[in-house]
Amino acid sequence: MFGIGMPELIIILVIALIVIGPSKLPDLARALGKGMAEFKKAAHDIKESLDIDEDVKRAKDDLIDSISGLGNPETEIPLKSGEEEKMQNNLTPKESDEPKVKNDKTV
Repeated sequence: MFGIGMPELIIILVIALIVIGPSKLPDLARALGKGMAEFKKAAHDIKESLDIDEDVKRAKDDLIDSISGLGNPETEIPLKSGEEEKMQNNLTPKESDEPKVKNDKTV
């Protein structure tokens, strides 16, 4: 932890005990602990935000790549034999799809 060993930590605690006093030392330690917890939470939130921004950027780049390849015939996936005919048949209207018109004659 920050390159501080056990002897240095004991010296710092003794100096803090002398300067701050034994009655306020627990309050100071509690406040320091809360501050460290908030700092870790903020650092985690920032890291998570950067990860989300990176994911959004990656998705945006993928979308741009996908859209830019739509109009290029070189990048189109070749159809298997018979698939083009099936697709064409699906696009042409069938007799059953045509609207039925009643022959209404008024007498």
